[in-house]
Order: sequence, then C-alpha cells, then structure tokens
Amino acid sequence: MYCSRATLGATRLVRSWRGSAVWLGGAARIATPRMGSSTSSSLRKPVAPVTQIQETISNNCVVIFSKTSCAYCTMAKKLFHDINVHCKVVELDMVEYGNQFQDVLYRMTGAKTVPRIFVNGTFIGGATDTHRLHSEGKLLPLIHQCYLKKNKRKESQ
Repeated sequence: MYCSRATLGATRLVRSWRGSAVWLGGAARIATPRMGSSTSSSLRKPVAPVTQIQETISNNCVVIFSKTSCAYCTMAKKLFHDINVHCKVVELDMVEYGNQFQDVLYRMTGAKTVPRIFVNGTFIGGATDTHRLHSEGKLLPLIHQCYLKKNKRKESQ
C-alpha cells in the first residue's frame, strides 16, 4: 500500500539519577527528591499533540487520521491507493496519545469521527466527502497543487 503509518507518540522522558521526570500540565519537569539538590539535566519538553498534528499536516500532501477498525477509514485509504497517491496515515488507535489527538482534531475540524482527511494542508472532510471530491474531479488537482508547491520549494533551496 502507498500509505505510510505514522507513530506520533509523545517524546520519551529521560530519567535523571537526581530526580524523576514527571508530567505536570503537559510539560516534562523534574521532581527532585531532596530540597536544595540541583539538577542540570536537559530534558526536552514533549511535543504537544496539536504541534505534532500541525507538523504532520504541513509535512505531507495527504494525511489521513484513521482507526484500524473503521470501515470508512479503510474506504478512504483504498481510494488513495487506487489513484496511486502516497498518503501519511496516522492510526489513532495505535498511537500512545490517540485520544488526545482525536480531541485536537475535533477542535480543528468540528467533528470527532474518523477519518479526518487533510490535503495540501486543508481539511477536506471524511471518506464520503473525499469520494465526492474525487468523483467531481476536484481531488487530484488539490493533490497536484501540493506536489507542485513542494517541488518549487526543493528547487529554490
């Protein structure tokens, strides 16, 4: 299949011998076991789900946020396979923070259902919407616009 699966898990937290990494308000912080002990550990903050989603959408021409057990998701992935278009598939039921990703997608698109399909950085809808765009001859031009943009960026570098 031409779709690739993304693993958008949160960044692993590094443990320090002086303290342990913990989640507080979505950011990694050090909990020191003793007062007055200092830690000079350089922990990277985990990337927020909204940032991961935005990066995935901006780095790929076609992104499908899917679930492995969803018939509509399978229908959408098959459409892109049949028209020979590479797409990035993020299986929300296979990633560590899939529920949080789905909540962010709900805020971005107004629906919590899957699939949530983005083409050229724009949300185009679910499987039925995508099939309608394809039958109207509007889907491939959107995809080609993205590939043209990416090629121009590569040439200018």
